[in-house]
Amino acid sequence: MLKSIKGLLIDLDGVLYVVDKPIKGTQETLKILRDKFKVVFITNTTTKPKSLVYKKLLAMGFELKEDEIFSALEATKQFIKEKGGGAYLLLTDTAKEEFRDIPDKPVNYVVIGDARENFGYKNMNEAFRYIIEGADIIAAAKNKYFMDRDGRLSLDCGPFIVGLEYATGKKAIVIGKPSKDFFLLSVRKMGLKPEEVAVVGDDIEADVKGGMDAGLKGILVRTGKFREEDLKKGIKPDLILDSINQITDYI
Repeated sequence: MLKSIKGLLIDLDGVLYVVDKPIKGTQETLKILRDKFKVVFITNTTTKPKSLVYKKLLAMGFELKEDEIFSALEATKQFIKEKGGGAYLLLTDTAKEEFRDIPDKPVNYVVIGDARENFGYKNMNEAFRYIIEGADIIAAAKNKYFMDRDGRLSLDCGPFIVGLEYATGKKAIVIGKPSKDFFLLSVRKMGLKPEEVAVVGDDIEADVKGGMDAGLKGILVRTGKFREEDLKKGIKPDLILDSINQITDYI
């Protein structure tokens, strides 16, 4: 399957590392892959801007360039700039730094990511009011859950977005994974065609199915948030690996 592949979209958290700890051997594996393939790193992380994601990767010993990362927040900002208008940001204070050049008035969009402690009644109700008054919902990502620092799963932004959809009767515009456009923009960054690219991820829905729906090959890794129950969801990856390190057996 990999013989026709020229590029890889590699998810970050859960594939190269979990929270703040690199998965053993991934730094060396990444060097091998970057010698053979064009690589873009994709992330639905919405708690921090891309610049901080990049610094985190460097601190963990990964070799890459900042412009090789394509994030859901970056794609969201790009979307708003192209459309024009202002936004109410239901994000962490750190993530809001990514949008410092986006006006806050008029509120044409309510942008939602993993806001953590900022998911309080006051902020959720403010978002609800803007949406009811005509603003569109933009989901920077719509993940259900993530692997937290304590080794247990925690709620991501998806459930909060669904709550606002239910309350307002509006559907969110999803920018990050599993949006088809997110994957196609990532592929375009490489200068390749979708059929020449494979996505490597630990989320069978957002990573693997999202990429396959966009015409990419899908590689699922059994690390990060992966659970055996995921294999019962009716999604058939092109390849299932114990970790990204095993990919070197297929190239």
